[in-house]
Amino acid sequence: MPTLMIDGAPIAYTDTGAPTGRPAAGTVVFGHGLLFGGWMFQPQIEVLRAHYRCITIDWRGQGATPATARGYDMDTLTGDAVAVLRHLEVAPVHWVGLSMGGFIGQRIAARHAALLRTLTLLDSSAEPEDPTKIGEYKRLALALRLFGARPILGKIEPHLFGPSFLANPANRPAIDKWAARLRRCDRAAVRKAVLGVADRASVEHEITAITVPTLVAVGADDTATPPARSERIAELIPGARLHAIADCGHTSSLEQPTAITELLQDFLGNH
Repeated sequence: MPTLMIDGAPIAYTDTGAPTGRPAAGTVVFGHGLLFGGWMFQPQIEVLRAHYRCITIDWRGQGATPATARGYDMDTLTGDAVAVLRHLEVAPVHWVGLSMGGFIGQRIAARHAALLRTLTLLDSSAEPEDPTKIGEYKRLALALRLFGARPILGKIEPHLFGPSFLANPANRPAIDKWAARLRRCDRAAVRKAVLGVADRASVEHEITAITVPTLVAVGADDTATPPARSERIAELIPGARLHAIADCGHTSSLEQPTAITELLQDFLGNH
């Protein structure tokens, strides 16, 4: 993957380039969720790249972006994303962020509105982490740092995937692929990424100023950022559209790829 040096950190990204015969096509930028990488949007990119330039960004210490000494908080990652958009000269873009990518997308939309054309928030939240979950997340992060992912996969999976997805044996290869990628990441870096999410600040007071067209979608069975969190976002962002995805947990782009792709096609096609 290519990288860009942002504030001393090599940030990995992918870029499909403009579709053949469509040099002026719009650009869709994907921000991944915690414990994943830009690869989690491959089902959507395979379809959308025929009509859009598609870019993914891997956050510090995740995906193909190496560990850094600092910078795992949401504000620093927002700065990374803004710098990537400016360096590639692609703004205004359609931002699609899942969970952590949505935390960052909301900050970009509220603080750097000129960089975005639309905002899509999948399985995300504008609020701080649920206080009842912070302790568990931090304990899991420490266990991952000390022992690696393999011993605790059974405790992590229910946070990321819904019960319908986990119960279907046909989905096991996709889950195993995710687990293998996670095991290749730097343990200390992943722990810092988890802490950055667990300790994030609220942006509820900021997102009321968002003016770009906004789509909010959430898995009906999401337990990491439950539907009420997305409902709250839709209440706060003027004109936001809200959709619930049936039989889906926290990782909607992989659990219900066709439903998410169709939502994006409809939403982006109208903006």
